[in-house]
Amino acid sequence: MNTLNVLLVSYAFPPMGGTGVMRASSLARYFPAEEIRLDVLTARNASAVGSEPTLLKDIPSQVTIHRALTLDLPFGIRKRLKRLVSRSKPAAGGGASSSGPSKPGFLKRILQNALQPDPQVTWLPALTRAARRIVKARNIDVVLITAPPFSTLLLVEKLRKEFPRLAIVIDFRDEWLTTNFDLVSFLFTSSERSRKIAERAEASAVRNATAVVAVTEAARREIRSRYPQEPDSKFHLVPNGFDATRLQRFASFPASDGEGEIIVTYVGTVYTSTEPTTLIQAFQSLPAEVKSRFRLRFIGHIEEPRFREALLQLGDMVELRGFLPQREALAAMNETDYVLLINHDPLNVGGKFYDYVGGGKPILGAIHPEGETRRLFDELRAGWWAGNRDVEGIRQLFIDAAARGKSLASAFQPDLEKIARYERKALAQRYARLLHSIVGRQREAEAQPTTVEIGGKV
Repeated sequence: MNTLNVLLVSYAFPPMGGTGVMRASSLARYFPAEEIRLDVLTARNASAVGSEPTLLKDIPSQVTIHRALTLDLPFGIRKRLKRLVSRSKPAAGGGASSSGPSKPGFLKRILQNALQPDPQVTWLPALTRAARRIVKARNIDVVLITAPPFSTLLLVEKLRKEFPRLAIVIDFRDEWLTTNFDLVSFLFTSSERSRKIAERAEASAVRNATAVVAVTEAARREIRSRYPQEPDSKFHLVPNGFDATRLQRFASFPASDGEGEIIVTYVGTVYTSTEPTTLIQAFQSLPAEVKSRFRLRFIGHIEEPRFREALLQLGDMVELRGFLPQREALAAMNETDYVLLINHDPLNVGGKFYDYVGGGKPILGAIHPEGETRRLFDELRAGWWAGNRDVEGIRQLFIDAAARGKSLASAFQPDLEKIARYERKALAQRYARLLHSIVGRQREAEAQPTTVEIGGKV
């Protein structure tokens, strides 16, 4: 197998922290052992909720990292700006204010018009120049672009025009059009104009890409269904996973005896597709003697003040610890009886799910009953779940957890053989084989002799 020159384009990369960096950083960690010479192109000053410089220590020295400047606003400023524009309300009666448009409303329109398909589009000019330079200078065989942010997909068409034979692979860490427009409404996806821009951008990227990779089978089918004119062989699945080197597999369970405190830990961002409203309603309806035994720990960024305020309604039983570096967050999982999963998304599976199953802790899940998360939940025997909008079901989930006591260790029987398939090293090897195969087929096609007809004869 010949060495492959790969350029990995990822806005999120260490020392940036958070779950969004883990796919790119794990590929960078394991690709060099798979006959891949890897260059990484990332943002020099990416907007991030936190940083984790220690992740850079896992990247092999032979990986070359390039950083291109982005004009994206720092995370804190973006959050304040979002709060400002979200306070914009129409005038009473739905008419325009006699004093003219409000400043937040005017600012919101300006931002929505300028920053499409997402705020990270400001990275595109520097990204394009850097990518072109690296492809030429490093003799790149395949460019692998991982999204979100989805504005990076605009790079596909730009590269295709200059490098018509270059292999380009799109990596969808999240499905875009259905999830962001029908399930989660962001500031930059709240208009019909936004949807049309996104639809054109995705269609162009898929048309010009050599291959498209999704992280769940449901997302792969959803994306593939939008482009029936494209061959099915263009669409692939490489799921997310967990890093066994960072997790203590099956650490001992805390000694809940049926009467003591039960610690339940949530790790990850709380945003629209993981918002806790139904969970809170279920907790508030628990019998007092059951509710008093639980302590809920939320580790990670909370996207909106209303989610924080809702959680604080549960009083002393809730701890909001904010963002922690991954090592600390994963270590906290070992100090818990259960881990908590909330997912309203039928297509995407949160990265925390894989860390949960990789760490060996039983999950209490409030999840979409027909979603991809539920399918994996059942397949891996990851714990116990109820429907994400089923208040009574979630209530019973916690009543059962309180009654389980010391029988938890024997009641929890995950499928270890299937879970092992989601270890990041194995998935990186699978991805590497896919890239070698894509480039190999392309080289074979280019090597085929051209048949020329002369005078009607071959």
